[in-house]
Amino acid sequence: MKLPELLSPAGNAACALAAFDAGADAVYAGLSKFNARERGDNFTEELLRSTVDYAHKNGKKLYLTLNTLIKECELPELLEMLANVSDINPDGVLIQDLGVLRVAREYFPHLELHGSTQMGIHNSAGMEMAEKLGLSRVVLERQLTLEELSAIRKRTKLELEVFIHGALCCSLSGSCLFSSYLGGWSGNRGKCKQPCRRRYYSKNGNGFFFSPQDLCAAELIPQLCKIGVNSLKIEGRLRQPDYVHNTVSAYRMLLDAPEADFPAALSEARNMLSRTCGRRWSTGFYTESSPQELIKPDSLGAAGMRVGNVDFVAERGFSFVTSKRLFLGDRLRIQPHSGDDGTAVTLTRMLVNNQSVRRAMPGEKLFVCCDKPVPPDGIVFKIGESFADYSKRIAALPVRKAAIDLDISITRNEAVIKTINYAGFEMRFPLELADAAKHPLNAETVRDAFAESNSETFALGSRTRIAIDGNYFLPGSQLKQLRREVWEKLHADITPELLQDSGNGAEALDRFLTDYRKMKCVELPPDTHLVETVAMKPNGAEPADRRAIRANDLFDINKMTREAILPEFCPESRLMSVIKAIDAAWKQGIRRFRVTSLYALALLEKYPEAQIIVSAPLPVCNSIAVKELERFNVSRVTAHIEMTEADIKALQQKCRIELECYRLGRPSLLVTRARIPFDGAFNDARGNKFELRFDRRSGLSRIFPVRVVSIPRLAGVYDFYDLRNAHWKNAETDTFNFDKAWN
Repeated sequence: MKLPELLSPAGNAACALAAFDAGADAVYAGLSKFNARERGDNFTEELLRSTVDYAHKNGKKLYLTLNTLIKECELPELLEMLANVSDINPDGVLIQDLGVLRVAREYFPHLELHGSTQMGIHNSAGMEMAEKLGLSRVVLERQLTLEELSAIRKRTKLELEVFIHGALCCSLSGSCLFSSYLGGWSGNRGKCKQPCRRRYYSKNGNGFFFSPQDLCAAELIPQLCKIGVNSLKIEGRLRQPDYVHNTVSAYRMLLDAPEADFPAALSEARNMLSRTCGRRWSTGFYTESSPQELIKPDSLGAAGMRVGNVDFVAERGFSFVTSKRLFLGDRLRIQPHSGDDGTAVTLTRMLVNNQSVRRAMPGEKLFVCCDKPVPPDGIVFKIGESFADYSKRIAALPVRKAAIDLDISITRNEAVIKTINYAGFEMRFPLELADAAKHPLNAETVRDAFAESNSETFALGSRTRIAIDGNYFLPGSQLKQLRREVWEKLHADITPELLQDSGNGAEALDRFLTDYRKMKCVELPPDTHLVETVAMKPNGAEPADRRAIRANDLFDINKMTREAILPEFCPESRLMSVIKAIDAAWKQGIRRFRVTSLYALALLEKYPEAQIIVSAPLPVCNSIAVKELERFNVSRVTAHIEMTEADIKALQQKCRIELECYRLGRPSLLVTRARIPFDGAFNDARGNKFELRFDRRSGLSRIFPVRVVSIPRLAGVYDFYDLRNAHWKNAETDTFNFDKAWN
């Protein structure tokens, strides 16, 4: 059995080195923008380049994360970033936004593309769509069972990646609006404020109702290997090298352990993992029973090992009695009881009995020197240990040499070497080659020979072309002499500054900008009546405007239904029932279908005459995403519900098909398969009111805001009214991000 890849987070270069030292096969990392962990340290382009080179030199891989939603106005900046990193040669790029996917595939075809878990792919129909989109790997939805993983594995040839350790989001991936609703800080944009970790209040009492335990799938490693998962992923790009090293070491040991030794290895691995200072462990959603106990409402949502309670706060620090050993260099978080973000500090100076110490023992009263605000009654958590200083190793990472791409042509009588990314260089060598009896010269041999330049300035470029027009024998000594003469001449004639962009990044950027300027929006006659769509309960009253299109959930359609809304989540076991329901709706005469998840596009391909509308929670934020959806017979898209008025109008200027807005309704802010220990109304400490509803048919719990989202009509944009959880007239309304900021 081939072992799956062990994939580690790398929030910075130190974490990448720690991961490789501990036995990770690959790491995933982000730049300063457009990745789902923008709060982390992340990489500069130059440091990413050096880390990729280090990884490749040591037989490792690095994947770049570009897995956030992109606004229309950000498309040129995104393309510039892609152009800059296209020649860095990451081993894959993780993507959520369909617009990012399309531009990467179209303008940088050499990049390997992976679907982020934020794409919400969770069944075999979704995998079929992933293949059509040009993805080679998919990071599956985190809320799948082992049984569902196994079923998907049998129905796709694409690589599968799953999470095995770390913090869990309570919501289905890519569909959480909770943080965005409470202040515009979007989890789909890498800026989640983690409202699910806060304390909430209901008639059943208060607690941390949406804060799941951490995932620890150590005991499930043999099953995941047998299923045939290709990559096992550890969460934690906001964590430090000590966490990365301990976690990777533990799972490396489990993967390498012989079957007979696995129980002993598991025990040792758990001891190693206990040092990573996380929350309580669970098996996440992998078993049928684990989601039932995933939420412990009496457990503070903070991660870490509890070591005490603040008993005194001074201008220059705070004190507490520690229950664990602490050392200089350890990291603490002081957490308020509300569950809001706590204050993180590193132990750089601590006092016991007014004496500076390097170590504090259990039971000692410790004064921590710091200049940060600390909650007076805060709970003190240890969140990390001191770790080795990686600064010297980071400084010593290889500086990438300037790449010279050669065009090498070999015939029986001559070898011609030209440069691709420098105009004017050409060398010709006369040859008298005989046919090879056993080992003819091949492109790989030539490439390997020319790669051995021993140059401190240049390296053979990855886009070098080699053409050999026959099966010739060329002595190794003659090939080496040819290489030496070429490199001597290259050093004499060329400096790095003279080389052109051989990665074609600048050319690709220019092509995109030219193509983008040509894109025009759909133009409607000024007197066009824009027929609205109204989503109704099964027995809801007729829309006020009789011309309006009545929409119902797929399993609630009736004689008045003109549009069927497909479910956003359909586990593999229910896929056939959705297929049959679509067929029944078609036979009933329904020709409009509202798609809320990528998998549904695959199911509708057998109905080429269908009118397809893409709607929440499947996000559409930019015109390139719209262009990609046109490939799949989509004729209308709903502007993503998180967007501001300015964002929507920017999209409208380039949208090539009908554009629609979510005008009124109560959108789902969080959707989960986890069992939430109450139902009904609740509120947060700031007075925001919500409602939790459990849907027995789907097995999903949803959070809805009490205030109804209601935004003004936009000229030339179709209206969508969602009355499944709202009414036409509502006492409390909200505009979501429409007239605020969407970060």
